[in-house]
Amino acid sequence: MAASASSRRVAIVGATGNIGTSVVEALRGDPQVEGIIALSRREPPEQGPGVRWERTDVRQDDLVGKFASVDTVVHLGWIFQPTHDPVTTWRTNVLGSIRVFEAAAAAGVRHLVYASSVGAYSPGPAGRSVDETWPTHGWPAAAYSREKAYLERFLDAFERQHPDIRVVRMRTAFCFKPESAEQQRRLFIGPFLPNKLAHPELLPVLPLPTGLRFQAVHSDDVGESYRLAILSDSRGAFNVAADPVVDFSALADLLQVRPAAVPAPMVRAVLAAAWNLHLVPASPDLFDAFLRLPMMDTGRAREELGWSPRRSSTAAVADFLRGLRSATGDSSPPLRSPLPGGRVEELRTGVGQRP
Repeated sequence: MAASASSRRVAIVGATGNIGTSVVEALRGDPQVEGIIALSRREPPEQGPGVRWERTDVRQDDLVGKFASVDTVVHLGWIFQPTHDPVTTWRTNVLGSIRVFEAAAAAGVRHLVYASSVGAYSPGPAGRSVDETWPTHGWPAAAYSREKAYLERFLDAFERQHPDIRVVRMRTAFCFKPESAEQQRRLFIGPFLPNKLAHPELLPVLPLPTGLRFQAVHSDDVGESYRLAILSDSRGAFNVAADPVVDFSALADLLQVRPAAVPAPMVRAVLAAAWNLHLVPASPDLFDAFLRLPMMDTGRAREELGWSPRRSSTAAVADFLRGLRSATGDSSPPLRSPLPGGRVEELRTGVGQRP
């Protein structure tokens, strides 16, 4: 493991989300972390010891001033909605991220850790996993994948322009924990998810698209991977995922139901109709990208950072399902459950329309 003896003063952009709350918890109390500045658009109800919160909009605020007292910037900020307005997500996710990177350089920050994603990768080969050298051109039709891929190209140039800044790209699989389940339901599934889908005893058959397989990891294990990356001297990209690969049969076992294979084009057609009618937030283009994701080899994170997940991928998905059943959420604004007005408010404000 490439450990560093120096301490860190860390600013976390997007500290109140799924991964952000786990990164804060992983860093809080670590003797090598001198201080944490949590930056987000919405104020958390409590900051906790060792954390100072500042309201921050990456699109317009003075980020150089906010980074002046830190040596490390962790950039997690991202919006998934409005899914029908890719210009809005581009302005926040791409242009806002570029402002974060350039402000970090202007403020003299020495370490930049960025939340990339498996979604940045080009479609993967069948039958084998890919390491961090696999192309990161994404799936261009899907806004999320397109934005992640664009930022990979920007960081390629940024690293050449700023060789003195250690840049780390964390390419994570799907991240789950109970507290984030309701937020993820709102972001990707919408208000019409029947409770039966979270209660296996009420589901006689589970329809799943053929060819379904993906990697998952518990968000708290992701938080630990960030802690190790922040405190190390390592540069470059790290794939972060747990075993095993979650597939058709694994999901059926988790839900204890009989799976029913549905052709992927049929699933896409139904999703496209529902998305065009503003009944679900996730677009059919995102579904296309999802089916083409490569399986990631996590050897570099395990060997160089000394990272090893404490929970399996199926345990992470099981935690998500448990959180979905209880809808407990968290006190953090993005993870709060229920939101004021509940699902009726989701409908009133437009499914997939909240930035």
